[in-house]
Amino acid sequence: MSSNIFQQRKNIILILFFLNITNFLIAQKTVEILDFAKPKNGNTYVIAHRGAHKNFSENTIAAYKRAIELGCDFIEIDIRITKDGKFVSIHNSQIDEYVKGIYGDVSDYTLYELKKMNISNKSAEINDDEKIPTLEEILELCKNKIGIYLDLKEPFVEEISTIIKKYEMEKNVLWYIPFSYLNEIKNLKEVCKECIPMPDPELKENLLYLILQTNPKLIATDMSQLDSEFVEICHNKNIRVFVDEKNGTVEEWKNIIKLNCDGIQTDNPEELINFLRNN
Repeated sequence: MSSNIFQQRKNIILILFFLNITNFLIAQKTVEILDFAKPKNGNTYVIAHRGAHKNFSENTIAAYKRAIELGCDFIEIDIRITKDGKFVSIHNSQIDEYVKGIYGDVSDYTLYELKKMNISNKSAEINDDEKIPTLEEILELCKNKIGIYLDLKEPFVEEISTIIKKYEMEKNVLWYIPFSYLNEIKNLKEVCKECIPMPDPELKENLLYLILQTNPKLIATDMSQLDSEFVEICHNKNIRVFVDEKNGTVEEWKNIIKLNCDGIQTDNPEELINFLRNN
């Protein structure tokens, strides 16, 4: 082999090597570290699922106020649309579970009609005369007090982000968006650059593809997909992991913390906060 050919091959190898290093460094820089306030209770963020609803109807202002009083880091809200295009917080698509003697989809009623209804949790036999809150009412309540974990039940990304921008709360709202809404995750990043998508891969095998496609700062998951490898993959890319508890027991919380998860979504925020403060 002539010295010229050898030198040419050597130069090509060097070029490829430096290109790979450059691409690696660029990839590392594209994942920004999310600049959150520190957790209020130790090292783990507490997300109150549908608010602190032990003694209040879920997804109501009373449940959200209680979560603020307890010192939660985030409240989880479920957003649906009314017949007249208003956004309200209610988990089920139908009103049946929450209002006695009234049936149908939330989208069958105007906001005015919904506001005349008293919301209660039938299973807990709670009747605290609460009303279905609007997204605007929730934003007003939470601003400068607590973060919001927004569960996107219906893909009205542009409309909802416009309301959030109005309240200047883009950096205070986490958008939970499942893998099946992948296009909506991308859409959110286009219409609201400062908004924070928090995609859920739904299945562990989707995780790497989801990261590649959306470059998130946060990932949401549940206990069925969570393991040490899942968390390690995310943390190696400076992505925080929020997990939904399954049983809400002390043993489960210990396991979640042992896996180095960053936040826990819980139906028992008061008990979780007491656990975190004493361990």
